[in-house]
Amino acid sequence: MTVVRASTRNTIADKKPVRRHMDGATAQEQLLDAAERLFYRDGIRAISVDAVVERAGVNKMSVYRQFSSKDDLVVAYLTRMDERFRERVEASFAKHPGDAAKGLVQGITDLVERASRPDYRGCPFVNVACEFADREHPARVSVARNKAYLIGRLLALSEASGAADPQSLADSLALLIEGIYASSQTFGPGCGPMRSAPRTAQTLVRAACAEGRVEQ
Repeated sequence: MTVVRASTRNTIADKKPVRRHMDGATAQEQLLDAAERLFYRDGIRAISVDAVVERAGVNKMSVYRQFSSKDDLVVAYLTRMDERFRERVEASFAKHPGDAAKGLVQGITDLVERASRPDYRGCPFVNVACEFADREHPARVSVARNKAYLIGRLLALSEASGAADPQSLADSLALLIEGIYASSQTFGPGCGPMRSAPRTAQTLVRAACAEGRVEQ
């Protein structure tokens, strides 16, 4: 019996990340990778710095060499997520060069496909906004920056599409996007409400552009 227990303990220990010496840049990437997996899946307040360190397999002092506080780590995580978000958005719009109206609908279509994945946990910025009530908190500042970028790009494409009221169209599409984020978590991945979003976007865009042509 003693031998079996020892073997079991060894097996459990083997599953833990092995901490090893690494340069600052590598340690930073390891920490951000771990923070991304844990923060996105379980939420920021539920995850301690120790949990991030354990997942990253680095020395705890590495956290404070790279980030002065947990808030700094959170902001770095959100900065990474914002960069990836912008890349995806621009890639969607770029599928229809010269046709802003189709680009807007494509952005919604691609988001629905992404939000239908089983491991999708919604918009990380919406999640953070729910966790931090203080709008002055660095994490909420990151949220505001991301959403300002989104509405700015929707407005630019709405103007380029010839919409009669570009701001109204951009606002409507932004609301639709937020609905996709929410329904992916409440109704579930691939749900009917979420799948209806591309058709709704197309209806909104066509109506706005038709009004624009009439006014011209």
